[in-house]
Amino acid sequence: MVLKSWSILGSIVISLGTVPKVTAQLPILPYLQNPSNVSNAAATITVSEWVYLDGRPVFRIGALKIDIQRRLENIQTNLYQIGEDYYSSNVELNIEVRKRNDLPVIYINDKYLMTVNSLDAKIVDIDESSRANQIQINLQQSLERAKQERQSSYIINQSKITLGVIIVIIICSVIIYRWQRRSLQNGLEEKSPEHESANPEPEIKQPIAEQLKEQKKEHLLEVKTRLFQLTQTGIWSSGIFIILGFFPYTRALQLMILAFARIPVTVGIVLLGIYVVTRFSYALIDDFSKTLISGGFLLRTENFERMQLRVSTFSGVTKSITTLILLGVGTLMTLIALGIDIVPLLAGAGLIGVAISLASQSLIKDAINGFLIIVEDQYAVGDVIAVEDVGGLVENLNLRITQLRDAEGRLITIPNSEIKVVANLSSHWSRADLTIPVSYQTDIDCALKLIQDVAYQMNEEEFWQPQILETPSILGIDNFGDRGMMIRVWIKTQPLKQWDVAREYRRRLKIALDAVGMGIPLPQRSIWVNDTQLLNYQHNSSHSKHSES
Repeated sequence: MVLKSWSILGSIVISLGTVPKVTAQLPILPYLQNPSNVSNAAATITVSEWVYLDGRPVFRIGALKIDIQRRLENIQTNLYQIGEDYYSSNVELNIEVRKRNDLPVIYINDKYLMTVNSLDAKIVDIDESSRANQIQINLQQSLERAKQERQSSYIINQSKITLGVIIVIIICSVIIYRWQRRSLQNGLEEKSPEHESANPEPEIKQPIAEQLKEQKKEHLLEVKTRLFQLTQTGIWSSGIFIILGFFPYTRALQLMILAFARIPVTVGIVLLGIYVVTRFSYALIDDFSKTLISGGFLLRTENFERMQLRVSTFSGVTKSITTLILLGVGTLMTLIALGIDIVPLLAGAGLIGVAISLASQSLIKDAINGFLIIVEDQYAVGDVIAVEDVGGLVENLNLRITQLRDAEGRLITIPNSEIKVVANLSSHWSRADLTIPVSYQTDIDCALKLIQDVAYQMNEEEFWQPQILETPSILGIDNFGDRGMMIRVWIKTQPLKQWDVAREYRRRLKIALDAVGMGIPLPQRSIWVNDTQLLNYQHNSSHSKHSES
């Protein structure tokens, strides 16, 4: 790989060193404008532009705004053709200033270049003749230097410098690459189980703390990776940009890069900076959340699952708000970098903001109520809640809306301002509320004893014991119904475990009832008939049948 790199560098040097003495100059390129001298007011205003030679500014010309580009192109074309003839010949350079219609006219080797007018002189506040002499001196120096830079000796010296710059770029790139690999390896070692076991945390707080710690490491690792990539890109881009300025044939490419790549590069740098700052802010949010948990400020509870739900909700909402703020700041920074005056935009945005706030008061109510929901811990992502006649698992919670997924898989979106009363079915603990029907002919004491034994046996099993928080409560006969006596059973469980516990308990109780021959009663109804005619008809029918027999 090293030999391949050196061979490539050698071929570059040889190719640059063997360039002939006379080489065609790059065609006319877009010209950079002087922002301080350009006005967008009217087409009759006077503006100025630079005339370039080999990517270097030589002198400025003046003209009306509607004529400046046409005149600039004519002068650049004349200078390009004159330079080509001068570089390929052994004729000495001869620049003359002649008079035509009382205006100085510049000739180079008896070839017309341009006419100096009053607008050219107005740029530096001198007369036309003095301005023509200044342009003559600048052209003399620029053309002689351009021809000298096309000599083989100069090309070879610049090639040597180019080789040195390339070597420096490669060395810096390799150093950054090794530093990046070492940093990534250190990050992977910190995430390894051996490193994690060396810093044990309390048993209850460890899952949440480790989760936040891992998220923080991922965000910081992403920030480091992007910064390393930005550094590598900056090294190679800067090196190539500098190398382009070493040779007269490529120096004009610098102008092209500045003219065409200024806006995308500026926008790209701002976007990358906002991205890096956003990921770094995510790491700070995770670290802040971990600090709150460790100090017991965020949630005073021993249930780490509940703490995890609230931490994920708090962290997610905070990150969303931070992202929106940074995107707004990035947009303003991009406009400033592009030279756009943001003061009128801010004033207009203020008026628009007032109008929007008046027209969308419900959004403000949503945001306020959403903030209170998060701060008061009414519910969090992962809870099961019921709001009026709908309910389900909370999948998304932000300052504006709450999204639920019901038992049928439907996604229900509720504006936070519409949530007045909410029932949280998984906050801190849950309860399986069971109503068991028993026939009136059943021995009630035996039935209660059987129901209690099944519940206690299930509570003592290793699998179900962590999910059942307290000893099941057999409340007794709760009601007399059409199916029989209703016995109420309460089982306190972990959040969201009440349905699993209830299903398993019903299954076990059915098996136990079948084993002792005690079935689940069916609905029973007694019908009393008080119709006298119907009773007489039934009596007469039975008497007539008895007489016939």
